Amino acid sequence: MGYIEDLRKIIGTRPLILVGAVVGVIDEQGRILLQQRPNGVWGLPGGLLELEESAEEAARREVYEETGIEVGQLELVGVFSGKQYFVKLANGDEFYPVTIAYASKDLKNNDIQIDGEETIDARFFNPRELPEQASPLVKSLIERYIDEK
Repeated sequence: MGYIEDLRKIIGTRPLILVGAVVGVIDEQGRILLQQRPNGVWGLPGGLLELEESAEEAARREVYEETGIEVGQLELVGVFSGKQYFVKLANGDEFYPVTIAYASKDLKNNDIQIDGEETIDARFFNPRELPEQASPLVKSLIERYIDEK
């Protein structure tokens, strides 16, 4: 059982503030890797930090677990938080994420291997041609990254 599950045993479904990390993995053609989750939404590979884990460690771990791609150097894009990112899960759990977003062009491999659980599909997309079901966070992150470049 993980840290979040342990917290939920104590507080139930009440809202939490949870910290996570995502990575905009960018290939040599300038395309960005998105993963499709079981709910149909396309997002960036990433997830919540575990105890004793840095944001960078969590970012690299999540990318690898969800897509099979290993990334090296990470560039901080921004921190996303606020009521517009509020999440209520089907089981009633509520949380306000604080998402630390990175970009990485340092791919150690580019052989996508989906896990079939958290990720049902994963592909590289042109940043100006995202799927309709892309999450608001993905759109915000890509806009910020493009504007800074």
